[in-house]
Amino acid sequence: MKDGMNARGSCLCGAVKVAVAVNKQNVGACHCDMCRTWGGGPLLALESVSDVEIEGEDNITVYASSEWAERGFCRRCGTHLFYRLKTGNHYAIPVGLVDGGEAWHFDSQIFIDQKPEYYRFANETHDMTGQEVFDAYQGS
Repeated sequence: MKDGMNARGSCLCGAVKVAVAVNKQNVGACHCDMCRTWGGGPLLALESVSDVEIEGEDNITVYASSEWAERGFCRRCGTHLFYRLKTGNHYAIPVGLVDGGEAWHFDSQIFIDQKPEYYRFANETHDMTGQEVFDAYQGS
């Protein structure tokens, strides 16, 4: 597994293109109610990204899904583009958006206390409850 790479992708219709610097090739799953409602299942995302560049921003709709975060999607085709915190520069980019066959490493799950019983992943991961996630971000 290599770290420090660039990843690129686009929405289904090609109206929005995304480029990110990937600091670690790790993928995390979020099982919160909002992510599962948004995508029909857990959000599998790259969390260790920086230098997010978006082309076609006029085709993006941003929805404020909570007091602290918002979600972006293509207004033409509906592709999920990002989850980001309203303060700071934290983005979660859906791994399927930029997946070109890289050797991603699935290593974490958050809001594990909201994960429904009807699915589970076999990987050993670092798991955090919703409260542990909030506590971690308040401490940073």
